[in-house]
Amino acid sequence: MSPDARSPDALSSGALSSGARFPEAMSYVEVREPGGPEHLVLAEGPLPLLRAGDLLVRVEAAGINRPDIMQRKGDYPPPPGASPVLGLEVAGEVVALGSDVAGFAVGDRVCALANGGGYAQYCAVPASQALRLPKGYDAARAAALPETFFTVWANLFMMADLKAGETVLIHGGTSGIGTTAIQLAREFGATVYATAGTAEKCEACLGLGAHRAINYRTEDFAAVIAEATGKRGVDVILDMVGATYFDRNLKSLGLDGRLSIIAFLGGTFAEKVNLGPILLKRLRITGSAMRPRTASEKQEIRDQLLDKVWPLLDDGRIAPVMHAVLPHTEVVNAHRMLEHGDHIGKIVITFA
Repeated sequence: MSPDARSPDALSSGALSSGARFPEAMSYVEVREPGGPEHLVLAEGPLPLLRAGDLLVRVEAAGINRPDIMQRKGDYPPPPGASPVLGLEVAGEVVALGSDVAGFAVGDRVCALANGGGYAQYCAVPASQALRLPKGYDAARAAALPETFFTVWANLFMMADLKAGETVLIHGGTSGIGTTAIQLAREFGATVYATAGTAEKCEACLGLGAHRAINYRTEDFAAVIAEATGKRGVDVILDMVGATYFDRNLKSLGLDGRLSIIAFLGGTFAEKVNLGPILLKRLRITGSAMRPRTASEKQEIRDQLLDKVWPLLDDGRIAPVMHAVLPHTEVVNAHRMLEHGDHIGKIVITFA
């Protein structure tokens, strides 16, 4: 997985609009071979290619996400042309511009949704996927934003069309996705129900604005939703579990309900599912992954975030929930922490 100086992963000095000099090599995190966290090692290699429309970011912090774990295991290969290095969200300083970049300058501090390559001292990101840092944010806090906020906004608001006055059930309420979704749904006027696995995590969901937190280890979320809504069901469900929740999700949706699936932690194949509610309640089932989306789709999400969500971050009405910030030399521990599942919020690694 090492970047190759002869491949598109090497810095193209001809594309730079800056006369700055750069080191010949950078430190990055390499997946030695597919497998567990112990297969992550520190390595050195060439700086990434800077294509037209790209920003070269000196990375100060990078977020850790479940797609990184899937890629580390060999289950989520990067799309063609993307860096093989892990990492889908970064924050730091713009140090060079590719051709055809407008709206950014060398020295700008940004966070960005990366197509790959975030676990490195330098990362090339499309300018169309970069955002200014919210007011008062440092790089570690800002690195917790892009992947999570892009995902939640696209799936919960653009695809599932959550509106003020509606009800929403958010599974995995204390994950990075969950803590973001609870806050955004609350701020945009929805009544929020959330699932979590411990009493402490349920309290965290309530603290973020959930109307009711459901401990999925001791309660049946479908029964709780039926009782809480007078058997009407919720308007929207944001689900990262998949197969094992599918039947109960259908039961928990109300008339014209929307189910948005963003991951399959509970498997991809659902058996003995009653599909009747889809017809009887006119349900709509959607799902998406962020990485395969086109550049124009990601830019549209970025633009909506800047317009509708970044002012909330600037004002402190919402904020990423930070679980841990670790130096990149502890990336193995960061992955173990995420996989273990005891975290509440985001895990971030930093680069000196």
